[in-house]
Amino acid sequence: MRNSSNVDSSLACFHCGSPVPKGSDFTTLIQGEKRSMCCPGCQAVAETIVSGGLDNFYRHRGDDVRSETGDLLQLQELTQELALYDRPDVQKTFVSGMESDTYDAMLVIEGISCAACIWLLENHLSRQAGVVRFSVNLSNHRAHLLWKPDEVKLSHLLAEIIQVGYKAHPYHPDKEEQLLQQEHKRSVIRLGIAGIGSMQAMMFAGALYAADMSGGMEDKYVLLMRWASLVVSTPVILYAALPFLRNALRDIKARHLTMDIPVSIAIWGGYVASVWATAFDTGEIYFESVTMFTFFLLIGRFMEMKARQRTGSAGNALMDLLPTSATRILAGGTEELVPATDLRPGDRILIKPGHTIPADGIIRQGVSSVDESALTGEYMPLSKRRGDKVVGGTINVESLLEVEVTTVGEKSRLSSIVRLLDRAQTEKPRIAQIADKVASYFVGATLIVAIAVYTAWYFIEPASAFWVTLAVLVVTCPCALSLATPTALTAATGTLRQAGLLITRGHVLESFSKATHILFDKTGTLTEGRLALQETHPLAELSRNELLRIAAALEAQSEHPIARAFKPWWEVSADQVEMTLGQGIQGQVDGQRYRIGKPEYCQALYQGALPDMPDQERQWILLANETSALGWFALDDQIRREAYETLSALQKMGLKVQMVSGDTSPAVARTAEKLGITEVYSGMSPEQKLEHISQLQSQGARVIMVGDGINDIPVLVGAQTSVSMGAATDLAKTNADAVLINNHLKTLVDGILLSRKTERIIKENLGLSLAYNVIALPAASMGMIPPYIASIGMTASSLVVVGNALRLTRRPPKAAVVRSSSLTTPAKAGT
Repeated sequence: MRNSSNVDSSLACFHCGSPVPKGSDFTTLIQGEKRSMCCPGCQAVAETIVSGGLDNFYRHRGDDVRSETGDLLQLQELTQELALYDRPDVQKTFVSGMESDTYDAMLVIEGISCAACIWLLENHLSRQAGVVRFSVNLSNHRAHLLWKPDEVKLSHLLAEIIQVGYKAHPYHPDKEEQLLQQEHKRSVIRLGIAGIGSMQAMMFAGALYAADMSGGMEDKYVLLMRWASLVVSTPVILYAALPFLRNALRDIKARHLTMDIPVSIAIWGGYVASVWATAFDTGEIYFESVTMFTFFLLIGRFMEMKARQRTGSAGNALMDLLPTSATRILAGGTEELVPATDLRPGDRILIKPGHTIPADGIIRQGVSSVDESALTGEYMPLSKRRGDKVVGGTINVESLLEVEVTTVGEKSRLSSIVRLLDRAQTEKPRIAQIADKVASYFVGATLIVAIAVYTAWYFIEPASAFWVTLAVLVVTCPCALSLATPTALTAATGTLRQAGLLITRGHVLESFSKATHILFDKTGTLTEGRLALQETHPLAELSRNELLRIAAALEAQSEHPIARAFKPWWEVSADQVEMTLGQGIQGQVDGQRYRIGKPEYCQALYQGALPDMPDQERQWILLANETSALGWFALDDQIRREAYETLSALQKMGLKVQMVSGDTSPAVARTAEKLGITEVYSGMSPEQKLEHISQLQSQGARVIMVGDGINDIPVLVGAQTSVSMGAATDLAKTNADAVLINNHLKTLVDGILLSRKTERIIKENLGLSLAYNVIALPAASMGMIPPYIASIGMTASSLVVVGNALRLTRRPPKAAVVRSSSLTTPAKAGT
């Protein structure tokens, strides 16, 4: 998050009124004057307004009806601006899937205070015609909206959100960052006013308590203390506690119960009663109780906000990886510095050592190492050379690279990761849905209990009835219950993304923790999905290294998968290269003619006997010159180095491991034997794989399916939980519930361990919050807890729940994940 010193509060965005960050140069010509904008989103909307001939919108909107955030208050004055969000040129900046009949947008909602707000928003929007799905994340206040534009306009849905008392903005990292800064600033001011006011009120109350204990005080001084308490308490109630009242009125209007309703009743009831006692010099005053309650409640909300911003900032942090500028190479070879947003597919850009790659692309010149740790969690830089792909947001470590841009904007890998992450955080597992519903009903139960307590105390001791009821309202606010699940889920999701496992569906953590079976495809999942050199078998006096040098020279100009297996040994290229499709390659190296490829093709060069193939299990190719055969090369799909350790760890955790593969070659059995897999199913079509999974699930199994290809898509969809490799096809990743963006199978063990810990912590949080209410409610009902102690207890319970959830931000130690020292990998798993 940017420091607040980077925002010039004296300069406001002409479009939305938010502060303009220092150094920002977003402007739009409106009514003949250059107007400052806070971000590219406002600039784009403003330019669309002007180009559409709607610039009178700015002339007539009026500045006297703005809220403290600078946004317009009246819905009718927002009509024209909301209508702009229906235009395709505006929607393309924050809407995806515009080529289909269902649009997908990410929004940021202002005004959310608790889980009941989420329930209200989701129920109201989901009932609107044309809405496929609407879900809101309590941790970061982002909403995921799927709707059919042919049936309902986006402007209508945004207006519906405003109708129920909230405000929605298209999600943009810079814009959300400014909103977070504003929220933080307002919270600090309110907290400061409440703290100072409560201390002063407590000081005056202390004097009155001391006077009562020591024999009394003259009436004029008692009256002075009361009025002084009123003066210092009023700013606390009218400003610091105002959001609680505003939210309560909004929820009452929407006919929905949230925790702000009992909070507001407690604060304003206590304040009004104390004002009455002061004005008419009758009864007790409790200004110190209501101000202390407000102060402690604000402390709790402030800590919740900080935890929410901490655990819900993964998307912002990812988008911040992209640099703001790039060095583009022009046609004549000259260089120019351009905004990264101006890059287009086909552009050539120069990436200097230590600089961040601004867009997805392919290396055209240069050899270097690239640090992809921010995306994949892999801390070691990866070697990259000509023809290799690079991802925007990663860092060039060693030497100069020339990259051709292939993908920018919403289609880039970074944007797709952020989109999938947001989708996961807005989807709720079953336990979160139950917690939201319980929190909503709990408020209603609290109000009923409060009425019953007041009635009982009115007949027992009328003077204490109000204050006992006040304590009941305060102590039973279900803040902790509302926070129990979303904070844990958000923390775990962010931790796993940093480790290299991207959760794209909300149910994954719950499903991982309950899994009984884990099924793996072979090619591209347990293996790397590419041919690798397994063995070199010399037939003449040439050394192994010399054979590899000659073979690599012949294969250097080929794009065949076999050629890539010899890439590490490439030193020189052959001359007079001739490629025979499906047979092999012929060329001259050091003035001598060679052939590499199928045995019969090479035999035709030297016209001699064909040497015996070392074995029949692997794919062998022959190298020969004009006089004899020189050597055999065994090629096979390379088993992933971490596969054996991962599968051993999964089996030790109680999971049943199976391999389901469409491959019919002997490589399936060989791979299973090396990895210690006893249940192997080979030669299976996608339909057979799906039938196998359905049969397991019908027997009560909870299945995780790990795959990577298009042929795995039906199986990924059919399994309760599906995981796609990061190098998989885009279609496979889109249909998977989770993506191993670092391509390391070990991260699966991290995910399952953390999911089990998450389930445990959610149960602990729910147990803590319910236990607190079970203990505190009877005590408050019996008059044993004064209101200010109740507010401390409620705040403490919320902080305990949030702190417990934040334990999930610590990644599991490697030793706990896989104890590799106790495992023996047989024959390096196929190396």
